[in-house]
Amino acid sequence: MSSELRRWNRCYQKKERYYAIRPAKSAKAGLDGSATEEYEAARFKMVGMPHAAKAIFFDVGNTLLFPDRERIYAPLYKHNVVPTPELLRSIECRTKAAFDALLQQGGAADHGFWYMFYSNLFEELGLQQDGLRDSLVTATRVSANWGAMRPGTREILQRIGKRSRFGVISNSDGKIAALLERHGIADCFLNMTDSGLVGREKPHPAIFHAALRTMNVAPEESLYVGDLYSVDYLGATGVGMQAILFDVCGAYREMDLPRVESLEELEQKLSSWQSCRCATS
Repeated sequence: MSSELRRWNRCYQKKERYYAIRPAKSAKAGLDGSATEEYEAARFKMVGMPHAAKAIFFDVGNTLLFPDRERIYAPLYKHNVVPTPELLRSIECRTKAAFDALLQQGGAADHGFWYMFYSNLFEELGLQQDGLRDSLVTATRVSANWGAMRPGTREILQRIGKRSRFGVISNSDGKIAALLERHGIADCFLNMTDSGLVGREKPHPAIFHAALRTMNVAPEESLYVGDLYSVDYLGATGVGMQAILFDVCGAYREMDLPRVESLEELEQKLSSWQSCRCATS
């Protein structure tokens, strides 16, 4: 194992020190792990129920669109290596924990999230082909290779969009608008803030402020939905926005923070929060 991987894994093993973890779910949670109404009410008090959002901003990668694995992993498949979905999910969770811990310590991830992800994957698979790993990193960073969109995405966005204005804030290559247009959801958003055009990547405050200015909305009146705690959640809340983690792989299940694992759950949670506000107003 390389010294860099050992450093990442140490961060992973000590992640509780760096995450702003709140108390775990209490006995109020249902036997099947689902939260009861009493638990949800208590949780609202703990983590803060979002105020009415005039604008909702979305990340794109691993939120609205997902990697086209057939395309990105083609070089791996040529070597008869086919990672299972379970392995990929496990590696994603581990990498997010290590990446978040590094950034929260004030450090910098020398090669970025996807370099860490594929280094961990190759370590798990017993592969020692740096060139192959680097080609996967490069392919994953190309927006055109994020071609998987879950069924019902457009319909859910349209329903939620009846109550709030939508924007996008994405670390991308300057082509995020064309990508969303190609997938038929670009018209759901009033504005798309792309780091490749703004010149700053999340979690830098500048990219969030640029999006807020364009939408003419205050931070506290905005909600950001993204999948990476150190980049999306902390970046957004750091400028005063509200935030929800879009946690498909379940990396943040032990963090008592607002999180969802699908757009369907996001729609339900926003509706629930709206109902709670009406009941307490």
